[in-house]
Amino acid sequence: KDEIDQAIARVLNSGWDILGNEVKSFEQEFADYLGVKYVIGVASGTEAIYLALSACGIGSGDAVVTVSHTAVATISAIELSGATPILIDIDPLTFTMNPDLLEKAVRKNGKVKAVIPVHLYGHPADMPSILDIAKRYGLYVIEDCAQSHGASIQGRKTGNWGNISAFSFYPTKNLGAFGDGGAVATNDKDLSEKVQLLREYGWRERYISYTFGINSRLDEIQAAILRVKLKYLDQENYRRKKIAEMYNTFLRITDLKLPFVRENFDHVYHQFVVRHRLREDLRNFLKNRGIHTLIHYPVPIHLQPAYKGKVMVPDEGLEQTEQICQEILSLPIYPYITDEQVKRVCKTIILW
Repeated sequence: KDEIDQAIARVLNSGWDILGNEVKSFEQEFADYLGVKYVIGVASGTEAIYLALSACGIGSGDAVVTVSHTAVATISAIELSGATPILIDIDPLTFTMNPDLLEKAVRKNGKVKAVIPVHLYGHPADMPSILDIAKRYGLYVIEDCAQSHGASIQGRKTGNWGNISAFSFYPTKNLGAFGDGGAVATNDKDLSEKVQLLREYGWRERYISYTFGINSRLDEIQAAILRVKLKYLDQENYRRKKIAEMYNTFLRITDLKLPFVRENFDHVYHQFVVRHRLREDLRNFLKNRGIHTLIHYPVPIHLQPAYKGKVMVPDEGLEQTEQICQEILSLPIYPYITDEQVKRVCKTIILW
């Protein structure tokens, strides 16, 4: 708290509110953390995806493959770009994109120009398989890393696999600001320069637009806060993993389906998500005993009123997605929950 107070005071005393030294310093520090060459701070995770798509030249007439089991931001960003979302089913173990179905979708639709794998709940999508398919079909890969700060595959961080990646710093994220914020990361200099232009009206110099652009800037105060919190990200992710270990240890005697982690994949547990066919009974049981849970996410995107019949889905439907949305439940997990609180949740579930 003291460090954050000092960071905020530093910004207020500087008199520089937008795209100053705090943003530049955070961009470099986060790039170093991810192992990428370039990070561009933007206003939100949604806009990060939109700007990544725009930098890749994705727009009207193009199609983008992603999943229906995600936050609506993933899909709304595709809509903002003018492209058509094609939603495919997920791996029932990790809840992330099924690469076999990605290839099937690409073969069926010649307008596919990009794929957005979502690293959901802190478990990375199968990037090696997805990249192999993308390379064969000439697709851009845009990682949605909103829930995977610090996660990795074979020691390589999410955000450092695709052509470009998008992060959210919404306050509840593993790396969260005190408001909205986001970032785009890439190793491609050309894409980096395009995003920098796009995030601020296409300006290379103030008031002179060289290309289309919008207002999507990361505030200095948020950047200053993120610089402090980035130093503790690995420590807090380690704590999340220890909490997950406790849940797994105590709850393995129950008939809950516990989170699955692929070999050589590092899960950072943005959420601890279990499955049970009597999910609502369990949720009400916990609620009546003062334990709050959430469902991430209760209705798949393709079944929501704004998108039903308006997004493309396979003829065979999205069976796995629809099934898990009836069964998933997010148990309390954040770095500062105590061991005793975790044990209480577990004991209550065991009593159920």
